Amino acid sequence: MSFVNFTNAGEYNEFRQHELRKRRLVMIDGSLMANDSTHMVGQSARVYQNGYWGFASSSEPAGADKLGNLALSNARAMQVFGGNSRALPTEGYQGEHRIACRPNWSSEQIIDWLKAVNDLALSRYDNLASVKLVAMDEFHDKSVQNSVGARVFNNISRALTYMMLTVKDKDDKPVELMQIISGKGSFGDLDLSMTSVEQQLDELYQHLMAKREAVHAKGGLQTVVLAPDLAGILAHEAMGHPCEADIVLGGAVTGDLRGQRIASELVTMVDFANSYNGEELLMPVYADDEGTPSRDVTLIKNGMLTDFMHSRETSTRFDDQPTGNARAYAPDDEPLIRMRNTAILPGTSQLDDMIADVEDGYYLMKTGNGQADTTTEFMFGVNLGYEIKNGKLGRAIKDTTLSGSAIKMLQSVDAVSSDMSWENSGYCGKKQPMVVSMGGPALRAKAQLGGE
Repeated sequence: MSFVNFTNAGEYNEFRQHELRKRRLVMIDGSLMANDSTHMVGQSARVYQNGYWGFASSSEPAGADKLGNLALSNARAMQVFGGNSRALPTEGYQGEHRIACRPNWSSEQIIDWLKAVNDLALSRYDNLASVKLVAMDEFHDKSVQNSVGARVFNNISRALTYMMLTVKDKDDKPVELMQIISGKGSFGDLDLSMTSVEQQLDELYQHLMAKREAVHAKGGLQTVVLAPDLAGILAHEAMGHPCEADIVLGGAVTGDLRGQRIASELVTMVDFANSYNGEELLMPVYADDEGTPSRDVTLIKNGMLTDFMHSRETSTRFDDQPTGNARAYAPDDEPLIRMRNTAILPGTSQLDDMIADVEDGYYLMKTGNGQADTTTEFMFGVNLGYEIKNGKLGRAIKDTTLSGSAIKMLQSVDAVSSDMSWENSGYCGKKQPMVVSMGGPALRAKAQLGGE
């Protein structure tokens, strides 16, 4: 991709060239059920004029001038509803950032690996009802330029595998669990050696056997220790979205809470742009799709709600700095405010001690899904957890839900572990999908658990 000369249309305009390549292969019980690949290439232009945005895109090389004029016409069409233009920030990033991927695997190599994992599982565990394996990768190449001087190339790439094992319980009902291997870059960057896979499948199978004899959790307000995977989703879904400035403008409860205590002083939560502790993160964003330099955003600091994530436009409305959170998923998508690498920061406790201090509670390890609303009310499915009795792990529990107000839950946090775990295997949904990463330590808190 290269940058082009274009005519400045409107008060502010930007032009994006975007290429998206994806693959998805699915094997169930040794049979290849899907082998899909998509390749999308497109150009788009967006213009800001008298308080309105106009957008135009094309899957053909239409050119910046043509798309810019179309976008300007669309912005002008909206002005029949009035207008109140605001001067947008004038920072423009210039730079090129590529993820240094190792050579990727061909689809034939991936199919061979899926077969090998399927054979390994069947030979190692004799009571499996089903083995489902999924392999996916995707690569985004974006060139963004705008009328305030931004010229930026960004590459985002990731690869992941899902390994799902299913057995039957004593009532002949299916019980399943999933292990994910994911990371930045290509399949060549993941540790997919059979030694590593065998170790992870063994651990998964042990949990599966425990879950086969699982009991129902006790419903109601419970003391829970959340493993890092769950804490990361809590950070993203329940508190991350209500701190996106467009959601705040839409009426999120956080709009009236800035500067107030909303969590335990043990909780600090940050949306990182590209690095943490001196290392590049799984979804590094150095400049967003508006060409704005990306900054870390501290959303909660020692329990106090501090900042919101912004696009160029929302930063002017809040009189804040733009943060570089405007991102678009596909070539024909407009940039929206999206999280990048969102995490609760580690504390000083040890996970074993956090469990040992619980007389009666639950250790929740894996989730399959989650959602939250603008009031921070959330509900997550929990598909792997254990009882805690007198400071020790007990029986596995059946699938359940964790729900409540994220603010109330975070206010009840009384221990945060010192470790930190990141993952980038899911999609965030907000009109468009988006690749993100999330991280966190283990948390101990009070929350509503579904059950008997």
